Amino acid sequence: MAEEQETAEQVEEETFKPSSPTSKLNFKDVWTYDDAPQSTDHAKIDDQYGHFIDGTFQEPVKGRYLPSINPATEEELSSIAEGTQQDVDKAVKSARKAYTKIWSKIDASERGKYVFRLARLIQERAREFAIIESLDGGKPIRESRDVDIPLAAAHFFYYAGWADKLDYAFPGKKAHSLGVAGQIIPWNFPLLMLAWKVAPALATGNTVVLKPAETTSLTALKFAELCRDAGLPEGVVNIVTGTGQTGSLIVNHEDVDKIAFTGSTEVGKIIMKSLAGTDKKYTLELGGKGPNIIFEDAPVDQAVEGIINAIFFNQGHVCCAGSRLLVQEGIADRIIQKLRDRMETLIVGDPLDKNTDIGAINSEQQYNKINEYLELGVNEGAEMYQSSCTLPEQGYFCRPTLFTNVSQSSRIVREEIFGPVLTIQTFRTAEEGIEKANNTAYGLAGGVWTDKGSKIFKVGSKIRNGVVWANTYNHFDPTSPFGGYKESGKGREGGLQGLYPYVKLEN
Repeated sequence: MAEEQETAEQVEEETFKPSSPTSKLNFKDVWTYDDAPQSTDHAKIDDQYGHFIDGTFQEPVKGRYLPSINPATEEELSSIAEGTQQDVDKAVKSARKAYTKIWSKIDASERGKYVFRLARLIQERAREFAIIESLDGGKPIRESRDVDIPLAAAHFFYYAGWADKLDYAFPGKKAHSLGVAGQIIPWNFPLLMLAWKVAPALATGNTVVLKPAETTSLTALKFAELCRDAGLPEGVVNIVTGTGQTGSLIVNHEDVDKIAFTGSTEVGKIIMKSLAGTDKKYTLELGGKGPNIIFEDAPVDQAVEGIINAIFFNQGHVCCAGSRLLVQEGIADRIIQKLRDRMETLIVGDPLDKNTDIGAINSEQQYNKINEYLELGVNEGAEMYQSSCTLPEQGYFCRPTLFTNVSQSSRIVREEIFGPVLTIQTFRTAEEGIEKANNTAYGLAGGVWTDKGSKIFKVGSKIRNGVVWANTYNHFDPTSPFGGYKESGKGREGGLQGLYPYVKLEN
């Protein structure tokens, strides 16, 4: 018995022995995960999709189609219609007809029932939506399954409840719908961004013409099927796919009453110029370069996980990603070392593998842009660290990366990269941290990590960001408004505030 116990102890000692006397224990030295692929049997993707106009899928007038590529394999998933002026005209005409004859006239409680029904259908087909989101966008199935799709359903549930309660939302005012809402969404959270825009628009009595991003249109087109299955009146929701030019046609259409756009600051500025002098209402949710401030009294391990979640688990494909890390000097070395150790455990690979932490970059264009910034950072004199993980031979994949020895003037600090790239700066006092956090053209979101409640309120109130998280990051709720300051946009989406852009108020 003693011999058996001694043998077991020897085996355990050998199994958990570091690979070299000077190396630290790495989980990859001890075990590896077997593949855990998500079955795609639940997801049905058609070979080709037309525009969804007046309750049916219609071929584009000029017969043009664009490929929809799986960024993890570089294979074509489907082809989507390319919208032209004629297609946009048809969609807007359909939306106007539905608004005038049906949607603006039905009882508010009936509208709420339709929105609620859409929420339930998203829930029922959540697995299919999650698979398509990961196939089309490259994000890990865990994020699509556990975050994106449940949040999309939650937004429809939330705004379904507001449909017949608008008199309570705006006390002393009478809310009237605007008419036709033109909505343009990005590629990073396709279904969630759709929910942020479509749900409040429908709940307040507007009809919709929506254009998804050309690289991630499939879940929007799958949502069109839900609209049909829910019995939504024809023309209430119209989806026109295409390039940026298609979005421009919607923005400048004379019969559109409201524009909602989420995307780059550059395009947002163009939209503002286009709408100047018109009476169209608009909301813009644009770029960001979020500061994540770590104080010496912060819960370090919790903060490290928060940093990883803020920038790496989503491939940095979030406008509010905490891509600027500001660490108080006393714990900077400790935080950086823990981040490096944690980065070594991250798995980059197949988005449909449940073990994957970081999936594929959405497109070749974005992949090239990220690599240009990596080269730029090195040329600027920053010290770059990347994890030693292996990358798939095919597809657009990027190792998680952090830069140290960066200055406030560095382009990788000031410009939005939209990839798994983190810059690290240090500060001594809270005032210096606040000054560095605000020294940016953006003002979308940020984070504060400390165990002092008073410090959270003091620092949080002085950071010029639309959203400030405390001891967490990237947590969203449909009841909470979201939006930015400065070049991060205008207006709010989500919560009670998300109703305002879709109504006109009278005494």
